[in-house]
Amino acid sequence: MEEAARLPLAAWETFYVIVGSSGAALTGLQFVVIALVAESSMRSSAREIDAFGTPTIVHFCAVLLVSAILSAPWRGLAGVSIALGVCGLAGVVYGLIVLKRARLQTRYKPVFEDWLWHTVLPLIAYGLLLIGGIFLRSYPRRVLFIVAATALLLLFIGIHNAWDTVTFIAVEHMQKGQDTDKTEANKSDE
Repeated sequence: MEEAARLPLAAWETFYVIVGSSGAALTGLQFVVIALVAESSMRSSAREIDAFGTPTIVHFCAVLLVSAILSAPWRGLAGVSIALGVCGLAGVVYGLIVLKRARLQTRYKPVFEDWLWHTVLPLIAYGLLLIGGIFLRSYPRRVLFIVAATALLLLFIGIHNAWDTVTFIAVEHMQKGQDTDKTEANKSDE
């Protein structure tokens, strides 16, 4: 029984080494993004970072955690199922907290794309993880594909959101530079 439970997980080992490593590396890069925000001339409030920056770190860490869970030497699928279910439930709860934080922050007005990538897709991903935890023992092969897709979805959400943050900072910086140039040009014309 022990070996039969381990077989479906063993087939995914390389996948989770790659995905988990990517999640870990991208977590480090997100710290660089936050450092860029701190050094930029635009000011972000803690509410904005809580709503748009911190969740990206959480998504990357969730990918790392799911990869670690599925790479561990479990004796059966019951423990894996519980661990994935708890991660999924925690993610759904956190996703609802992020939704609330995004609604309460006032310095930036999110557009549809922001709501989609920062709240809707993460809630779907964590919901799938929760469902995967519930059904893993009954349908291990199918559920492992769902969990893998969820890990990739969280990874892509994090990549998108980190990129979105960096490009937003770059555009803001360029616009402020152009505004400064215009102000200086107007002063020299006077």
